[in-house]
Amino acid sequence: MIEIGIKHTSQIAVTEEMTAMKIGSGDLPVLATPMMLALMENAAMLAVQDVLEDGQTTVGGYIEASHLKPSKIGAVVHAVAEVTKIEGKKIAYRIAAYCGDTLLGEGTHVRFIVDLERFMAKL
Repeated sequence: MIEIGIKHTSQIAVTEEMTAMKIGSGDLPVLATPMMLALMENAAMLAVQDVLEDGQTTVGGYIEASHLKPSKIGAVVHAVAEVTKIEGKKIAYRIAAYCGDTLLGEGTHVRFIVDLERFMAKL
């Protein structure tokens, strides 16, 4: 059962493949904003994965976040997602990314619980 307060932390070490320059979202060799957002989404997905019913998963529906500080290649970045609200199949999260104790970005995220087979059948 999904409950308010459930948290998960996901972590990466920044590689060249994750830089703004490499993925095309900028021209500097720092962690790309889309990669930081993906890490935040990963933490949110994993926060509830173990309490979903068989055949269910979550999909992202909304994300709003700041990206406040850069991270260099080799830096270890972790994202924390915490469930803040549940409305039926809609789950809201507070998300944040850090390098050590330094806040890199923060925001909100919404995911929806879906039946995996039905979701994929709609493609």
